[in-house]
Amino acid sequence: MANPTADWEKVGDKFYRKIQLYTAVFDQDLELENYIVTGCSYGGAIALYRDETKLHSFRGSQASKSSIDLYSCAGKLIRRINWDKGSIKGLGWSEDEKLLVVTADGTVRCYYDLQGDFTQFSLGHGAEEYGVTACRFYGTGFVALLSNNNLISVSRYDEPRPKLLATPPEGDVHSWTLIPPAYTLSRSVEVLLSIGQTIYVVDASESEDRMLDIGPFTHISVSPNGKFVALYTETGRAYVITSDFQNRLSEYDSKSRIPPKDVQWCGNDAVVIAWEDEVHVIGPKNAAAKYFYDSRVHLIADHDGVRLITNDVCDFIQKVPDVTDEVFRFGTESPASILLDAVEQLENQSPKADDNIQLIRPNLVEAVDTCVKAAGHEFSILWQKELLKAASFGKSVLDIYNSDDFVDMCETLRVLNAVRFYEIGLPLSYDQFLRLTPEKLIMRLISRREYLLALRISSYLRLPTDRIYVHWASQKVRVGSEDEDTICRLIVEKLAGKRGISFEEIARAAYDEGRGRLATELLNHEPRAGKQVPLLLNMEEDEIALDKAIESGDSDLIFFVLLHLKKKLPLASFFRVINSRPVATSLIESTAQADDTELLKDLYYQDDRRIDGANVFVREALKQPDSKTASDKLTLAAKLLVDSKETSFELKALQEAATLLKMQEAFDRDLTETFTGLSVNETIFKLIKLGYASRAKKMQSEFKVPEKTAWWLRLRALVSKRDWNELEEWSKTRKSPIGWEPFFTLILSAGNPKLASIFIPKAAPTLQPGETIAMYEKCGMRVKAAEEAVKIKDVETVDRLRSLAGVGTVEGREIERLGAGLKRP
Repeated sequence: MANPTADWEKVGDKFYRKIQLYTAVFDQDLELENYIVTGCSYGGAIALYRDETKLHSFRGSQASKSSIDLYSCAGKLIRRINWDKGSIKGLGWSEDEKLLVVTADGTVRCYYDLQGDFTQFSLGHGAEEYGVTACRFYGTGFVALLSNNNLISVSRYDEPRPKLLATPPEGDVHSWTLIPPAYTLSRSVEVLLSIGQTIYVVDASESEDRMLDIGPFTHISVSPNGKFVALYTETGRAYVITSDFQNRLSEYDSKSRIPPKDVQWCGNDAVVIAWEDEVHVIGPKNAAAKYFYDSRVHLIADHDGVRLITNDVCDFIQKVPDVTDEVFRFGTESPASILLDAVEQLENQSPKADDNIQLIRPNLVEAVDTCVKAAGHEFSILWQKELLKAASFGKSVLDIYNSDDFVDMCETLRVLNAVRFYEIGLPLSYDQFLRLTPEKLIMRLISRREYLLALRISSYLRLPTDRIYVHWASQKVRVGSEDEDTICRLIVEKLAGKRGISFEEIARAAYDEGRGRLATELLNHEPRAGKQVPLLLNMEEDEIALDKAIESGDSDLIFFVLLHLKKKLPLASFFRVINSRPVATSLIESTAQADDTELLKDLYYQDDRRIDGANVFVREALKQPDSKTASDKLTLAAKLLVDSKETSFELKALQEAATLLKMQEAFDRDLTETFTGLSVNETIFKLIKLGYASRAKKMQSEFKVPEKTAWWLRLRALVSKRDWNELEEWSKTRKSPIGWEPFFTLILSAGNPKLASIFIPKAAPTLQPGETIAMYEKCGMRVKAAEEAVKIKDVETVDRLRSLAGVGTVEGREIERLGAGLKRP
């Protein structure tokens, strides 16, 4: 079995190891030294673009065409993106594996998957005028350096808003880098520029000189945690200082006058310096480890180490994890190391196995945990098995042990080994996997179209699979060679019964690809109308969208479609669409009544609903401040009804309303009182009250007001104005169409019992016996009441009235006289 420490190198008091991830990565024909190579973090894809500043051998016109080639770390070509958009000045990755390409004129392309689809934006802020010279990228954004030393920052790619940072001083920029916002006090990006002997720190608000005198620096690199900065000078010296430039931590002399190709951090503890074919890993106190290669080396920094890419190999250098160091370091007597040895003794059937277990029994739980963790940090499947075997053996000896971590690690290692396989080429370390998360790993597999592996890992880790199926189906509609019916059937069959599937997203992909009919077919399988309808509108399937919205029963959704159609279609076409759909018509009608009367009129006109249309004009007339406009509205309402025999009543009512308005307008003008807005009855009442009886009579005849109504109006008006003389005169009339009792009631309530009593004899014929007694009593006329009681021989009432009047009073004696002839029981 290979020695796991064979590739360990000591740098200071720490060990570093070089792990060979893949061999035969690129063709030997590929002159890697003539390419700009940039890789994504978390073992992600590698982008190659031919360095425009270097000559290269001619391989025919086809080969000379410019392209950006995307490879896995194992050298598998994922995608070739043809490039003809000008000189590239920035090529980098976001942490979620978006490829960013920045051209000299400030155009930025963001390739959001690995299949060549992109969004584009421009930097502005003088980028086109002065030109971009270089770019530096971090997890969620980048900074571009212009030829006039101005810096433009983009902090996010989904909503890019390029911002100009503070203006740095003039002078040649020898090298530069940035500190991501997550690691700065200001929480905005900070840029480190090597200008002259010193370094300037530039953020959004200021440019600050850090007062160094050991420059100029050919390379600047910031550690992954943002706490340290590595500086490399023209004289071959490397310095590590804190990122606040207060403390110098170490110095290393490479003794090389040839400037290195790259300087990167290996985790947060060491710096890697790469020349053409030589790599130094430097630590504190001038300590270093050196590695040599046969061809040009490119560095790709990651969170916990550095990937080294050549034509032949892809290596990974990292600090040996503490648990691995504890298990494997030469001469160690840690419990985990002894446990690993015990397993070997057990396999050899040696009794020493039990002796070893007894030796570490007090620390056995710790030993098992350490072996489990160390297995996670191993890239060698052989050593993973050995360490897990040791952990399993130790676990079996223990009486009580929680196996959750052991089971989780076995699951994780199966996933890591699957994605590290050269066909996939994602060489994730255990720490990188934890930082990346399984969900984002699935997204990376999806973008590589590794659907089967993504599904298996999702099922294995109990993760949702809907995104995988939707992405597969979207690709199927984009590139499937079958006819549309076959593609639709295949997709529906495959996705039947799967939870959380969005057919809308698949249909959108089909529509974007120009397959409108296929998109419509797929949308029929989308259960959520809220998802179906917007896409149908985009596809200009307006009537289908309206039907789907109506089927859903969601009034907001129906309104959304109707508003879209109203904006888009001529009014006649709009009404044609909704006329055959009663729900849509009702909704338009209900909203238009409150907000848009013109639309309501047009709707009723198109639908030949004359009465409803006339009602709109009537409502408008009632709201008008002046009678002239109101009268015009009523005339328009009448015009709508004039041709119909069925609406003669409504037409007559409108004509009368118009006549009333005209008369009221004349009253307003002549009598200096406001009549407009009153009904016929209210107008007559007001005229009588104001003393214009003849005008009231004219109104009565004009509008054929019934006689009973006219009497009531006159009675109430006269009582209201307390015109007792007129009422007394009126009492001389022989007959009343409304009877005489209302006269008594209203006049009495107005406070004139004497006049009210005049109407009691006139009302008596229509009253029940005895009712007149109560009426006289209400007027305070007890004697008259007693007379009425005597007439009906009501002894009890006579006695009651006499006692109320008092025995000795004139009124009392009169009542007693009247009742004298009555027989008492």
